[in-house]
Amino acid sequence: MDGPVVAGQSQPLPSTLRPHPESGRTPVGVRFASTARLRREVERLFPERPFELGFWDGSRVRATHDGAPTFAFRSPRALAHVLRAPGELGLARAYVSGLLVVDDLDAAVRLVDEWEPPPLSLADRGRLGAAILRACGLVMPPRRPAAELRLRGSRHTLSRDARAVRHHYDVGNELFALFLDSSMTYSCALFSRGARTLEEAQQAKLDLVCTKLDLEPGQRVLDVGCGWGSFAIHAAERFGARALGITLSEPQVAYARERARELGLADRVEFRVADYRELRGEPFDAVASIGMVEHVGEDRIDLYASRLAELVRPGGRLLNHGIAQLQHGDDEAAGPFSERYVFPDGEPLHLSRVTLALERAGLVVEHVEGFADDYAETLRHWTERFESNVEAAVRLVGSERVRVWRLYLHAARHGFVSGFESVYQVRCRRP
Repeated sequence: MDGPVVAGQSQPLPSTLRPHPESGRTPVGVRFASTARLRREVERLFPERPFELGFWDGSRVRATHDGAPTFAFRSPRALAHVLRAPGELGLARAYVSGLLVVDDLDAAVRLVDEWEPPPLSLADRGRLGAAILRACGLVMPPRRPAAELRLRGSRHTLSRDARAVRHHYDVGNELFALFLDSSMTYSCALFSRGARTLEEAQQAKLDLVCTKLDLEPGQRVLDVGCGWGSFAIHAAERFGARALGITLSEPQVAYARERARELGLADRVEFRVADYRELRGEPFDAVASIGMVEHVGEDRIDLYASRLAELVRPGGRLLNHGIAQLQHGDDEAAGPFSERYVFPDGEPLHLSRVTLALERAGLVVEHVEGFADDYAETLRHWTERFESNVEAAVRLVGSERVRVWRLYLHAARHGFVSGFESVYQVRCRRP
């Protein structure tokens, strides 16, 4: 998940991401209900408006702040999404469907996260809801976008975790190649120590992990949540280690095996489709878990730590690299957009909870280091690369899925810039 759980001003919407004709302005000969009452209610209830609203009939509610983002509702069905799921989820559904167009995603993400609307009485909420209904007219409740996933059954079972992970990662290696560096490293790069390019910064991060683990030639290292194999391959190629990488994504394993073969490392690097709970009796000199812990969850974090501790030989090292929440309180969840579209069942925990689990497992925490600014910069690079390749992305996965990824990358960066979360490396030793 380190691929985070969303770089400059947003780019103009590419033609392939614009709404379909039936989602745009009113077609000739079709009459929709008037938006006049809705506009009057919005202006009355929100005299201070750090946003602008546009509607399918060409009417607008003007912002009262300079530089405010514009939310353009291209069809009554966009409002129906908002009415059905008020707040972040309804807006996300309308945007992913192509029924809502936003001119500045960064500003829109900040607004949704930070704006505190004035309190509304029950009567005012009723009048606003009635005005939205009137503007929607006789519109059937819209279907949820196909990209939305709603998992069933108990959280964090082997089968459900596999389904959740594959929802994010099995969209095609080619899509990730559009915005990741050449090593296909999908975790925080290290810019704060002099790297200028994304490739340099990812190499710096991989070097740092190997150094913190004190890897030496011939030692055996486990890469938990190995992705496309960049760390395992780096540890073998640059430090002479023998590496095993595990992931729940079959396309990732296929890519990693081929890359290791091309580099002549197939005899030193192995990749498997496996869950960390399935490994038994394979002692390692070092274990690296990079961007994996966010998938584990509160209910499994102690099991996760104990299983990894069992895999480290006495005197060996473990490095846990993962996103952690910084806030305590009612707003700790990643949010319904991430839960339904990006990382189902993703649970970035607090750093204190992760270190507690590691210590309960018998490990000694020796070093902790945070990289929030580095991840914000990493996401800036990823977002710019994705935006510059968005037409190719649409050809690969379709416009709906691309809108998910655009929103995800912009929102993820905001999470690190705003102080909602950080990413930490925790190095431990097994006595």
